[in-house]
Amino acid sequence: MPKPQSKTQKKIDNNVRLALTAACEHFLEDVSGFQWLTHEADYSNFPASLLITCVFDTAESQQQARQNGDSDKMQSAIQRQLLKIGVILKIVKQQVVFDSEDHRRATSH
Repeated sequence: MPKPQSKTQKKIDNNVRLALTAACEHFLEDVSGFQWLTHEADYSNFPASLLITCVFDTAESQQQARQNGDSDKMQSAIQRQLLKIGVILKIVKQQVVFDSEDHRRATSH
């Protein structure tokens, strides 16, 4: 995906990064197995193109988070953080997705 080009796009990206950092720090404390998150967006189609990936250490911990409701809570928390900066996710379940380190390693070969 293209990197933000204009000053406005860079400002939006920075605000998104700050909002997601706040959510990430909370998840690191409260969600077992959560490791990190990342985002990407095509700023010519923002916020519809915004994709946030939350990464767990293993597929098992990712599955456990889904079963105990942590993944739904994470999606809601990310949505709340983004709303604070005026970013509305239309389809949260498609724009905040989950992955695991072991899956990422397996698909990177």
